Amino acid sequence: MSETTSGPAGRAFLVGVEVARSPGLLDVETSLDELSLLADTAGLHTIGQTFQRVKHPDPATFIGSGKAEEVRQWVEELQADIVLFDDELSPRHQRELEKVFGENVRVMDRTELILDIFAQHARTREGALQVSLAQYEYRLPRLTRAWTHLARQAGGASARGGAGGVGLRGPGETQLETDRREIGRLIANLKRELEEVRAHRERHRAQRRRSHIPVVSLVGYTNAGKSTLLNRLSDADVYVADQLFATLDPTTRRIDLPGGRPVLFTDTVGFIQKLPTGLIAAFRATLEEIKEATLLVHVVDATHPAAQAHVHAVMGTLRDELQITSIPIILVLNKIDRLNEEGSNVFDALLAAYPAAVPVSAQTGQGIDALLEVVDTQLRALLVEMTVHLPYQKGALVAQFHEHGTVYSEEHREDGVLLHGIIDPAHAGAFDPYRIDRK
Repeated sequence: MSETTSGPAGRAFLVGVEVARSPGLLDVETSLDELSLLADTAGLHTIGQTFQRVKHPDPATFIGSGKAEEVRQWVEELQADIVLFDDELSPRHQRELEKVFGENVRVMDRTELILDIFAQHARTREGALQVSLAQYEYRLPRLTRAWTHLARQAGGASARGGAGGVGLRGPGETQLETDRREIGRLIANLKRELEEVRAHRERHRAQRRRSHIPVVSLVGYTNAGKSTLLNRLSDADVYVADQLFATLDPTTRRIDLPGGRPVLFTDTVGFIQKLPTGLIAAFRATLEEIKEATLLVHVVDATHPAAQAHVHAVMGTLRDELQITSIPIILVLNKIDRLNEEGSNVFDALLAAYPAAVPVSAQTGQGIDALLEVVDTQLRALLVEMTVHLPYQKGALVAQFHEHGTVYSEEHREDGVLLHGIIDPAHAGAFDPYRIDRK
């Protein structure tokens, strides 16, 4: 057990478990360090922590009766009012642990903590709706207290009608049954509103597709520096803070690449190990922005000791949760301005593992020009190279090639225009009848 000092309010004691047959991407001690950062982001103060390695979680208390009693003693001695677990607890685990620790101690798990952080940081109506849905779906199977207790904790935004619309109970209906029915109604309303948001986003994406401007999505572990990078690339003013999940709502900026080609860069919510599946489902409309991208830029904090585990966590979420397997990815090693001796070792290991990665400092601008060149090269590789002979009466096609492609050479002949260049695949089909490089 380790102990630290803290302020007077929100005193949290952390508990981690490493299960032998299903270890996480981070070892249990590193994961607890991350949990402490999450707690700090939520406004809690960590006063101590402990962990254990087990073959499997205890079916009753998750950590076993002996460890639970040990934690109870630490909580009493350190005057903690929150016991925070680094895994998602089942409703039964929470109930049994609350019996052990007493009614004055709140039992929280990693999922509830992340949901609370998202609730604090959601700045748009869409973000608030998404977080509220995830919170209600998380809390519904854990509902044991009065509705008013739950409603005070929900994430600041609810479906139309708010939390005050609890209906009268029917004959023989308990308060708990009434509360569950009311939350079910709110969940249904939130899902309907989010479907409207999703349809609105899809209309915007359809407009973007018609413009044929490539979309480059910034992805990465939380606090890797995506928002700072977007600010550097676009001279934007996206909110930036040195904390986990500082920004949730997607931001898109138009940027011209070195060759003059316009692209849209989009910053999205950061990933984290053990990202709650409910959040992934609730943020579907936002995360679909990633699935629509032409190219992904995966931003990594190259100074973080667990950087390689962060890479695996992000790639795993893209592959397993979002089913993204075919979009090209550029790996960016950020924060090289902060490299010290320890950070240099991490950086060297990353470069050895990913030799094509692009080192940058979003803070100082170092390496940004090189990154834009790589993005330009990757996008060009996705274009179709062709040579076409266009009759003069097809002047609109000549203009279309110039607008949506890059012309390497142009020769005006007696019977038409000979063009050689590259063009977006979405427009390539219009030129197939006039191609001479295939004949």
